[in-house]
Amino acid sequence: MTEIHVFESLAEIPAADWDALAGDNPFLRHAFLHGLETTGCVGGDTGWIPRHVAIRHEGVWVAAAPLYEKFHSYGEFVFDWAWARAYQQHGLDYYPKLLCAIPFSPVSGPRLLVRDAGWLPALVAAMQEVQTRLGTSSLHVLFPPEAARVALAQGGALLRNGVQFHWQNAGYADFEAFLATLSHDKRKKIRQERRRVRDAGVVLRRLRGDAIEPAHWQFFSRCYRNTYRLHGSTPYLNSAFFRHLGEHLKEHVLLVLAERDGEPIAAALDLYDGTHLWGRHWGAIESVPGLHFEACYYQGLEFCIEQGLQVFEGGAQGEHKLARGFLPVTTWSAHQIADPRFREAIGDFLERESAGVAQYVNELEEHAPFRRPESAP
Repeated sequence: MTEIHVFESLAEIPAADWDALAGDNPFLRHAFLHGLETTGCVGGDTGWIPRHVAIRHEGVWVAAAPLYEKFHSYGEFVFDWAWARAYQQHGLDYYPKLLCAIPFSPVSGPRLLVRDAGWLPALVAAMQEVQTRLGTSSLHVLFPPEAARVALAQGGALLRNGVQFHWQNAGYADFEAFLATLSHDKRKKIRQERRRVRDAGVVLRRLRGDAIEPAHWQFFSRCYRNTYRLHGSTPYLNSAFFRHLGEHLKEHVLLVLAERDGEPIAAALDLYDGTHLWGRHWGAIESVPGLHFEACYYQGLEFCIEQGLQVFEGGAQGEHKLARGFLPVTTWSAHQIADPRFREAIGDFLERESAGVAQYVNELEEHAPFRRPESAP
């Protein structure tokens, strides 16, 4: 017997059953997603209403997906505001829509969680059934891997590509070995940036696990809020969620703390598993030239090299990452549009956009920061 369930909270499915499908990726863990719910970052009046879907076969959970009914497009990092305006101009409602994603996290990784790939079509069909039942305008899946993209496209979804900047570990012995692979100008610039931070009297510490104390989380929350304040935005996450991370996912948390004269002045939050590091949030209460790059990139690169992690995802956008060894990577999203007229129009737009993205990636690759084979260090 096969059953399809829709949950309004991850509290309705045992953590062990969800995590058996989710694997080690920290963003997919029950503790991460449920923590967003219990701390009020999603649910309520946030515009993120949980509609998690799961399939149970013969008493065993075989497939699941983090799913939300959305009443806006904030916190997604794949931008469809123009689509929403087009609906509005034609007297139609774009919201609510259905979204399969990790809230506030532009990270790649599994989205359709299955015991084996044979359940992918059934899970896609289950999500489409939820879309029909709720009457939403569309279903969107953000940053899925290839197998999920194929299943979604076969189910009728339109595919969209974008660009992020990721660093790949080539087995570097240390940070200097990494620098040696860069062009002279890029290598010189990074050394200058790091020297400015040291000369300003700033000391960096990388904290993990139980070394991250409540006072550290309190300070980081202050930095995080300050970043949003400087940009005139409202923070998505709150202090309760950061404390939740420190308590329930501490084995996946890296907190970079910048101090001067023994007092904290900035902090950066990363998450990691056995192969990846994801740069997530940063903030400072003092302005120090180069400190953003040191806390958000160079400390993370050193950590990856020391721990043997293979990939450092630096977050959404940011051409400035290219000069620091992060190369352009194509990202993907899938979009199921219910209205056939808009599906055709959006499909045409995505074809044109895809060509532009491909040209952009080619231009970026021409400016890769690494030495030419014939160049000397």
